[in-house]
Amino acid sequence: MDDDKPVIEQVTDAIGSAATTTTEAAKTVVKKVRKAVGKVAKKVTPKKAVRARKAKKTRKKSATKKSAGKAAVKKAGKKAVKRATGKKKKARKAKR
Repeated sequence: MDDDKPVIEQVTDAIGSAATTTTEAAKTVVKKVRKAVGKVAKKVTPKKAVRARKAKKTRKKSATKKSAGKAAVKKAGKKAVKRATGKKKKARKAKR
């Protein structure tokens, strides 16, 4: 301990440095744990399963886009049918 600095300043400096070292240590531990988990995950889950999950996600995205397009097509088809039946009814009435 320095005799020049007051005791309170020395204690606060020591606490501050301890806090920074603990945060750095925690960060390194988290990094190492993540690496280890990644390695284990690669060994446990085969690549085919990962690919299948990715394919499902892309299918879901494309399905939502397609369903919106299909709905529009269905509506257009229904409208066309209604128009055609309406014209037929009018033609029948005109013949009478």
